[in-house]
Amino acid sequence: MLKSKILNRDMGIVTYAITPPKKSNSQEKIIEISQRHVERIKNIDIDGLIIYDIQDEGDRLQDKRPFPFLETINPAEYSRKYMQELTVEKIIYRCVGKYHENELRESIASDLQEDKFSVFVGAASREQEVKLKLSEAYNIREKLEDKLTLGGVVIPERHTRNKDEHMRIINKTNKGCKFFVSQVIYDIEVSKNLLSDYFYYCKDNHMEMVPILFTLTPCGSIKTLEFMKWLGINVPKWMENELIHSNDILDKSINLAKNIFEELLDFALDKGIPIGCNVESLSIRKVEIEASIQLVRDIKLIIENKLKGYKYEKLKIINMN
Repeated sequence: MLKSKILNRDMGIVTYAITPPKKSNSQEKIIEISQRHVERIKNIDIDGLIIYDIQDEGDRLQDKRPFPFLETINPAEYSRKYMQELTVEKIIYRCVGKYHENELRESIASDLQEDKFSVFVGAASREQEVKLKLSEAYNIREKLEDKLTLGGVVIPERHTRNKDEHMRIINKTNKGCKFFVSQVIYDIEVSKNLLSDYFYYCKDNHMEMVPILFTLTPCGSIKTLEFMKWLGINVPKWMENELIHSNDILDKSINLAKNIFEELLDFALDKGIPIGCNVESLSIRKVEIEASIQLVRDIKLIIENKLKGYKYEKLKIINMN
């Protein structure tokens, strides 16, 4: 179903994202964490499970990282060994700079799903030393005879600085990307600006738009907020004030996230831009993880209601004509 939804450019694809356990954990601890992942995820209705590949982004910014970087289990290995109980499609992130050419090929081949999905991620900065460039990874993918549906990363905040994030989407689409997943968003304006430029470029050049999944996350503490800002997530000043001074920062963040996505969905529906939603928890705190699971359910309901209303309005217009 996920592959057909992506290729059909469906509106309203919903995914949930997790980060594999730390590599330094004992085998018993890894099994314990994986079982918690399975128990939480098996009862939510999602189109796909994203499993992140984490790289150290310390050279991207001078500010000290709020949480220490610790290497995690390879996401393809985590999916194969520990997530098989979940029948949902897995989308494997791959920070391609970690891999030599043969290693990337082997990682893709190790995916046992009938339909494979991956998001290729480039270097965190120009200064980062890499074994493989993103452009080289795309070339390897092109030569593979494999049922791999490829996705890319989109960063709305980058569009504010360079005004060319929509062209990155176009260029990556030309390299084989069939869908995109955003960095966590908390700024509705930068996301709408990106979608607007993407829409009009595609319209003017008679190009089909591909699904873009906007990532949402709860923020349950000031420390999580600091981590979000370190990651480059733009939190408008008014919103930061609302979170800091609220009686319940977690509940406030969830309501803000739902409002952001609902407004984006209205904007996208009006123009026929195929957007969806990805939900994650940046924190390992139980309360924030459970909030992210509930956020998935809330977003699903928003999408279902909006699509029903949109189809009803279109049908009414057709009948009137």
